[in-house]
Amino acid sequence: MEEAFDTYGAAENYINATPKFTKKNSREDTARFWEFLGYPARQCKVLHVAGTNGKGSVCAYLCSVLHKAGISCGMFTSPHLVTMRERFLLDGEMISEEEFLEAFHVVMEGVKSFSPGAYHPTFFEFLFFMAMVVFEKYRVEYAVLETGLGGRLDATNVVDEKKVCILTSIGYDHMEYLGETLPQIAGEKAGIMRRGVPVVYPDRCEEVTRAIEECAKKIGAKTVPLEKTAVKEIKIQNKTIDFSLHLLYYDYIGFTVSTSALYQVENASLAVRALELLQEERITVPVMQEGIREAFWEGRMEEVLPSVYVDGAHNVDGIRAFLETVKRHSCTGRRILLYSTVRDKQYKEAARLLSQAGLFDKIVLAPLQGERALSLSQLTDSFRQYTGFDKKAYDTTEAALRALLSQKNDGDKVYIVGSLYLVGEVKALLRSLKDD
Repeated sequence: MEEAFDTYGAAENYINATPKFTKKNSREDTARFWEFLGYPARQCKVLHVAGTNGKGSVCAYLCSVLHKAGISCGMFTSPHLVTMRERFLLDGEMISEEEFLEAFHVVMEGVKSFSPGAYHPTFFEFLFFMAMVVFEKYRVEYAVLETGLGGRLDATNVVDEKKVCILTSIGYDHMEYLGETLPQIAGEKAGIMRRGVPVVYPDRCEEVTRAIEECAKKIGAKTVPLEKTAVKEIKIQNKTIDFSLHLLYYDYIGFTVSTSALYQVENASLAVRALELLQEERITVPVMQEGIREAFWEGRMEEVLPSVYVDGAHNVDGIRAFLETVKRHSCTGRRILLYSTVRDKQYKEAARLLSQAGLFDKIVLAPLQGERALSLSQLTDSFRQYTGFDKKAYDTTEAALRALLSQKNDGDKVYIVGSLYLVGEVKALLRSLKDD
């Protein structure tokens, strides 16, 4: 008997199970299925974001400003932290379980009718098509799309009509798919570019900039680099950062990001530069200032409890950016780190950076849940060679978190970092502890 999928949980379970019976599809197959569905959300003005670090944050800044300008906006991002619905935002609000289920059924009916047995969307493709169905239903004017791990071959790249493309910082991650060098990785990410469409990117690594510019020249995309000199006068407050950004049609203008994460200055600046290129009368300078200030993105140096921070840094560049922010946090007590990650990340180098930073009095390790988790023995082995501070291992994230919270003293700061999956586990645990 065919499953009815009449609940949100049933639909979510089906999508979670798709990796077990699907394979990577060609971009042509993915595009054909989008066509079969009737090109949902094709009328939207698309802002497409790729890169290694900062993609979700840039998307959040873009949507916050669009919403402040009174412009309807849909956002599709990944991964989610606690619930799959987080991947779909309409004007900054997560879709309901009912809306999720309705979009699921539209895609599922398409799967049953389109080349039965010959094609099935992957996990990410299924969610992307659901997002486009949702955006179509609500007739959003702008669709902000975040790529998955790549760019050129990403499911979101079936969309050809785009208003602006944004490439965030490029670093070493997913090298088995994207290439071993930064220019190779940048080239894959740059695959989202289109002829005549402006592409915004940070101009801070010469070989990455050269790779992006070469790709842009081949297809006739317009390059709009965010120059190093565009940002100045960065002033870090307690829970905000003020900075000045040189706009395309103005001089330096002051902005504020409501976070202590230094890396968000660049992400907010990239979003502003992209928004300028839209030349929307509704997006004024005050609107951009307010939208940037009011933007919030979970899991990025987020203070989940007083002096307890979670950060989704999951690769070497992300860890370095995390450490730069920690350095600037004043602390009258101990700095304590809880670290975990998945096994396909550069965890040995991350362990070296975190251990040798000289910032933490105690490092706590615990394995994540799930098949991709790095084992506790691998975690402890990666830190074992580094001494000079207290190390403690726990069998579960919950045990580690309970111990940290019970042992935290006034003046201490706790940092939880290594994976967005870890952030999701911690946020779910905190919710359950609150409900106890």
